[in-house]
Amino acid sequence: MLLRILLPLLLLLWLPAWGIYRIHLRHFLHGKRLLCLCFLLPNALLSAGLLSMALNESYSSSAAHIKGALLTATLCLTVPETLTAIIMSLGLLLRRQLPRISKIINCVAYLTGVLFFAGMLYGFTAGYRHIIIKDFTFKSTKVPAAFNGYRIVQLSDLHLGTLSRHKEVVQAIVDSVNACKADLIVFTGDLVNYNADEIAEFVPVLSRMQARDGVLSVMGNHDYSQYHRWGTPADSMANIQRLQEYQRDMGWKLLLNDNFIIRHNSDSLAIVGVENDGHPPFPSLGNLDKAQKGLKAGCLKILLSHDPTHWRRRVIPETDIALTLSGHTHGMQFKIGGFSPARWFYREWGGAYSTPQGQTLYVSLGTGEVMLPFRLGAWPEINVITLRNS
Repeated sequence: MLLRILLPLLLLLWLPAWGIYRIHLRHFLHGKRLLCLCFLLPNALLSAGLLSMALNESYSSSAAHIKGALLTATLCLTVPETLTAIIMSLGLLLRRQLPRISKIINCVAYLTGVLFFAGMLYGFTAGYRHIIIKDFTFKSTKVPAAFNGYRIVQLSDLHLGTLSRHKEVVQAIVDSVNACKADLIVFTGDLVNYNADEIAEFVPVLSRMQARDGVLSVMGNHDYSQYHRWGTPADSMANIQRLQEYQRDMGWKLLLNDNFIIRHNSDSLAIVGVENDGHPPFPSLGNLDKAQKGLKAGCLKILLSHDPTHWRRRVIPETDIALTLSGHTHGMQFKIGGFSPARWFYREWGGAYSTPQGQTLYVSLGTGEVMLPFRLGAWPEINVITLRNS
């Protein structure tokens, strides 16, 4: 996996640094080789570390933490350097015509770099602990009277392998979920990063999540552990089965292209759950026809589908499902104001989206992180969905 992104990471490490040197620092460091080496040393060390890790990639727990530390340091360095270099490039264009303005722009560039370095540092040290609760009210005439005010807590993208050295964060997530006093808890996929055994140490704490109507879950792309190099297909299948058993041991009901009916008084609510259905290289195993088998036409159906692209590809054109709950995007774990780079990759990447016909998608930014315990702006979130008849 690291080998796939090695070239972009190396370009990020060297192009901005070279730009900063050429635009501004070479005038100050001319003839001062030692200072030049000190400026470039972090980039060189990180490049060597990334190259070594990519060529000898391992999926053990210790290797994952080393990989995470390398990527953390790389991003802490490259994001501020990239922004600094971009702003300095603007100053370069004005160097001859407006030299004073050019100097001011260089100062702004360095200040921006420092601020972003501080922000990145916060994201890696505290941002992933900054758990928030987001409320969303789903209004529909399809909501049965007995389910008016029904509270569903959505949890998504725990990625427990990343949090294996941060058990207190998982405990805080569970405490926050229970404090919401949900009628139902749903988990919309990506419980692990690479393999099922990442769950083992968290079984006791996750088993303590409680709601009146229980915990329902579906699988996400990472839950199929395709990012791990398995010896044989049988090993991969055994891992998937082990992950599913862990969930059942925690008291969760896993929906694999299946549905679950919740009845209150004479009214009912159908929770439909599909296996991951995404664009390649992500698995596409969802079967909406099978998942809706036996359901009455016109009943309120809530779909759990990990990948939000499934909604526009299949759910809208092929079903009358009123509400779809997804995760997967994480908001790229980075958001400033209303902007996240996730919008470059996903049409629906965070929050609520609706069609004129009244079908709604709600995308959770999730609570965990892939490989890196980092969040800035796109804070780890627990989502409370309240059903209202209108």
